[in-house]
Amino acid sequence: MAKAKTPRTTETVSNKQVITMPESTSAAPAKKLAKPVSPNPSAPTPIDFEAQVRQRAYEIYQERGSISGHQNEDWLRAEQEVRARVSRQHSA
Repeated sequence: MAKAKTPRTTETVSNKQVITMPESTSAAPAKKLAKPVSPNPSAPTPIDFEAQVRQRAYEIYQERGSISGHQNEDWLRAEQEVRARVSRQHSA
C-alpha cells in the first residue's frame, strides 16, 4: 500500500535588500548619437552594405529556384558582388 503524502513545511526567509535609485530632480535631455562621418559621402554605410548583401543573397537564392541549403555560398557571392559594385562606383 502507498504511503500517504504529508504536507511539506518550508520556511522562506528573505534577506534580500532592495536598492532603489533616487529620483532625479531635473530630467536631462537624451543625447543624440552622431552619425558617423564617411570620408566618401557616396560610400554606403555598413548598414546599407549589409542590406544590399542581404537583398542580393535573396536574389541569388531565387535565381537558383529557391532551393535551400546554400545560404553561406549565396551570402559570400552576394558580398563579393556588392563589394565589386561599390568599388566600381568609387573608381568612376
